[in-house]
Amino acid sequence: MATPPTTPALSRLDREASSRLVPVQAAPARRAARHAWYTPWLFLAVALVTETVFTVFPFFNTVVLGFTDATRLGGGQFIGLENFSRMLQDDRFWTALFNSMLYMVVVVPCMVVLPLFLAMLVNTKLPGAGFFRTSYYVPVVSSTVAVGIMWSWMLDSQGLVNQTLEALGVITAPVPFLTDRWLLLASAMLVTVWTGLGWYMVVYLAALANVGKDLYDAAAMDGAGWWRRFASVTVPGVRNTMVLVAALSSVAAFRVFTEIYVLSGNSAGPGGADMTMVMLIQRVGTGLDADVGYASALSIVVFLITIGLMIATLKMQTKGDER
Repeated sequence: MATPPTTPALSRLDREASSRLVPVQAAPARRAARHAWYTPWLFLAVALVTETVFTVFPFFNTVVLGFTDATRLGGGQFIGLENFSRMLQDDRFWTALFNSMLYMVVVVPCMVVLPLFLAMLVNTKLPGAGFFRTSYYVPVVSSTVAVGIMWSWMLDSQGLVNQTLEALGVITAPVPFLTDRWLLLASAMLVTVWTGLGWYMVVYLAALANVGKDLYDAAAMDGAGWWRRFASVTVPGVRNTMVLVAALSSVAAFRVFTEIYVLSGNSAGPGGADMTMVMLIQRVGTGLDADVGYASALSIVVFLITIGLMIATLKMQTKGDER
């Protein structure tokens, strides 16, 4: 008995139904394709406007002002490289540049090495390791101004440090931590290192988590001691992170401001001898007699130096990868 020819009829009905459904489904798809191009920009709009107003425009405005004689009260005539030639004859500039460079040279090695040892210490499975991780990170989330005020109280001539040293018989007269040219700079460096240890410790903890434990086990089986395991396993494993920490800390150290400002009470040390580059920009570029053009030129120099530091550290990382 032959089968009824139902298949062609069903196929014809399916084609008719499909022809009716396609326009209904295609219209939303076409509308979505037509409007989808600007949808991501709607999510970025607020961030882009904020960055443009508060970062991009001030940057280019500073570059333009650096070649003018602008002041707070007016001016703005183009004077070419006069601000930069004036800079070379300014003793304050050379003092600030020396202090900022010295600050960077002393602080950066401390920031590269000390947080690594701290991270290795808290990375061990010891009782209370979590407590110490949190404790070391507390200065990071604290206000830099509050930290500076706390240390200025401690380092004052009648502060906790001097009174403790006198009570122990170590000194007979207060140590001028905040009034001596070099001791003030060293005190500010101490505050910077103390504040940044926790942050870079967390960075190193993330890097140490990616170093295989089997490498330590193999080194231990070969008879390598703690220092040998550190030099042959830990350092190569976190080398890229060390370069990153060096880059970030060098830029931050060169642009130091708050520590010197608070510890010196905005005096920049005796006779301004502890002036840094950012403090000099703040001195020159604020007030009714602000020299905005000269301050902008100083800002350009700071920008170029920090960019140079970043490029130098990236070159170091590239050469290390080639080896």
